[in-house]
Amino acid sequence: MSRKDPKVGFVSLGCPKALVDSERILTQLRAEGYQIAPDYDAADVVVVNTCGFIDAAVDESLDAIGEALAQNGKVIVTGCLGARPERILERHPRVLKITGPHAYEDVLTAVHQHLPPKHDPFTDLVPAQGVRLTPRHYAYLKISEGCNNKCSFCIIPSMRGRLASRPIDQVLREAESLARAGVREILVISQDTSAYGADLRYRRAKWHDTEYATRFLDLARALGELGIWVRMHYVYPYPHVDEVIPLMAEGKLLPYLDVPFQHGSASVLKRMRRPAQAEDTLERIRTWRSICPQLTLRSTFIVGFPGETEAEFEELLDWLDEAQLDRVGAFKYSPVEGATANSIAPHVAPEVQEERLARFMERAQQISAARLATRIGGEETVLVDTVEGTRAIARSRGDAPEIDGLVRISRAGKLRAGEFARVQITGADDYDLKATPIA
Repeated sequence: MSRKDPKVGFVSLGCPKALVDSERILTQLRAEGYQIAPDYDAADVVVVNTCGFIDAAVDESLDAIGEALAQNGKVIVTGCLGARPERILERHPRVLKITGPHAYEDVLTAVHQHLPPKHDPFTDLVPAQGVRLTPRHYAYLKISEGCNNKCSFCIIPSMRGRLASRPIDQVLREAESLARAGVREILVISQDTSAYGADLRYRRAKWHDTEYATRFLDLARALGELGIWVRMHYVYPYPHVDEVIPLMAEGKLLPYLDVPFQHGSASVLKRMRRPAQAEDTLERIRTWRSICPQLTLRSTFIVGFPGETEAEFEELLDWLDEAQLDRVGAFKYSPVEGATANSIAPHVAPEVQEERLARFMERAQQISAARLATRIGGEETVLVDTVEGTRAIARSRGDAPEIDGLVRISRAGKLRAGEFARVQITGADDYDLKATPIA
C-alpha cells in the first residue's frame, strides 16, 4: 500500500440510522481507494457524522467537531445537525463543508474536493457487504429515510425530510448480500418502519421470481426466507402490524418488536401528536401475545412532557403495569430547538421530572426482573457476541445489541463469536440472563 494513499478519519454519532449512513459513506470511500485512518493524526481529512435530535446530542456533536478541528484541522460535517449549519458555523466557522443527513454524494464531493482520490476505483476491492461499523455477525438494514409524522417533540422531518422508502427489491438484494457475507442477524430500522412503502404507493417489484409489494408485511415475509435472525425496530402500532405477528409465531422473524409508545396517557399522547394515538394499544398488545406468547416488546418513553400532571403520570405507570413490556427505556423531556412541544403547555420542573423518571424506571425494572425470572430453567438459542476464556456474552431472541440485556454464559470454552449456540438458562437478574451451553 502506498504511503500516498489518501486517509479519511471518521466519527459517527447518533442512532443506528446514522450508523448506516456512515457505513454507506465509508463503503464508497473505500471503493474509491481511500484508507480509513485509525486516529486524527493519521487522517488527511476528518468526516464527522452528527446527531441533532435533542440538545444533549447537539452538544456532543459540536464537541466532537471541535475535537476533530483541534487535533486535525480539516473537518467535513454531515448528518442531522448539518441541517442547521448556522449552529455549527456559530461555534466552528473553520469547518471545510457542511452537508445535511443522508447526503452521501455531497459528502463524497467534499472529500474529493479537499482530498482527491489517487487511483482508479475500478481496480479496488471492498467486501460484498460493504464497510460496516458493527461486528461481522449482525448488521442494520435501513429501509427508508425521513418521516411523515408530526410529533410535537420531534424535528426529524425538518432535518431528514418526508418519508422516502427504498424499493423492496433493492432492500432485499442488500439483505441477501449481508446474509451471504456471514451476517447472522439483520436489524431493520427506519424512522417509521410500519409506514414503509406508503410514499411509493406500495410499488411492486420482483425478487427471485416472486413479486412483492413495497410494504411492511411483504418485506417481513421476504426477509423471513433468508434463514437468519430478523429483528424489527421502530414499529408504530398500526392495525396492519397484526399481520406480521404470525410470522414471528412461525419462527420466520424474531418474536421481537421495538414500538415507540412514548406514553400511556391519552391526553399526553394527544399533546405529543403521536400517530396511532387513538389506537387501544393495550388491547393490541394482548392480541399480539395471544398469537405469539414468546413475543418480546421493547419501547421508549418520555416523562415530564410539557403539561404532564401527576394524574397523567400515574396513568403511564398503570399502563406500564398492564402492558408488562419486557424492555423499557425512558428519558426526561428536553426542549428541542424548533419543536412545537416547547410552547404547548407549561414545562414540568426539573426536580419533578427527575423524581418521575426514577419512579418509572423502578417500576420497569421490577417488570423486567419478573419476566426474565420465568425463563429460568428453559432452553434457548442465543447469538454469541464475544468469548473471553471460559465466559461468553450472547444475546437471546429478546435482546437487540447495545440497548437490551445480555446472556452471560459460563463454561463457554467451545463457543465462537458470531455463531448461534443452544444454552440452558440458569439465572436472571433485573435485565440479564445467566446460562450454560447445552452439550
